[in-house]
Amino acid sequence: MNFLQPYMPVVTLIGELTILAVLSILILGFVLLILTVLSIRSDKLLFPRFMRAGLLFLDGMMRGMFRLFGFEDNDFLKILVTLQNTLNRKAFMAVPVEERAVFMPQCLRSNACPAHLHDEGLKCRECGLCKVGEGKRLLELLGYRVFIVPGSSFIKRMIKRYRPKAIIGIGCLIEVKEGIEMSSQIDIVAMGVVNTSDGCVETSADWDEVFRTAILGIPPEKIPEELNKYSNN
Repeated sequence: MNFLQPYMPVVTLIGELTILAVLSILILGFVLLILTVLSIRSDKLLFPRFMRAGLLFLDGMMRGMFRLFGFEDNDFLKILVTLQNTLNRKAFMAVPVEERAVFMPQCLRSNACPAHLHDEGLKCRECGLCKVGEGKRLLELLGYRVFIVPGSSFIKRMIKRYRPKAIIGIGCLIEVKEGIEMSSQIDIVAMGVVNTSDGCVETSADWDEVFRTAILGIPPEKIPEELNKYSNN
């Protein structure tokens, strides 16, 4: 052991720094957990930039802490989506509606849907069998380019073709989270709206939230009468 004697101060310092780092991470984790709980209870995000950076940096540990305190993985993902929406809101509002697009999944349609798949996704016939046709109509009245797509490959293709500067992505929780992350990597402002029900067929979109998001940054005089109720929320 004598040969280690000259290095003991360095070894001791490394050990102390390691313990300090572990304690700092644990403290940060508890702070993030407390902020998350307070945000959920107050329905208002506290320090969103700090929370997002911390939750992403400590992803694995925070998921474990969430489970330890009775939260599900979905709760963790919902917080991340809400944080990203909050941080993107101002930039989204600054993008003219003509440069925005909406992507909704084909699983929202009825089982009896008569629409056929084209190179830009499903071409809705607005038959009234589901709410997709009416939602698409109102979004297009606002000025959006709307796509009903079977998968992410279609989304990437339409983004490459039309180059929107901002998008609204509708879908299940994991799809929305991944879509927002993908958009940030290619400098597109994304807002996510999570479905109220999951599955592969006849799922349900949160249309109220879709329209509330869609009218952000649009002058009141350009909002169709059917959507005026969302401008006051």
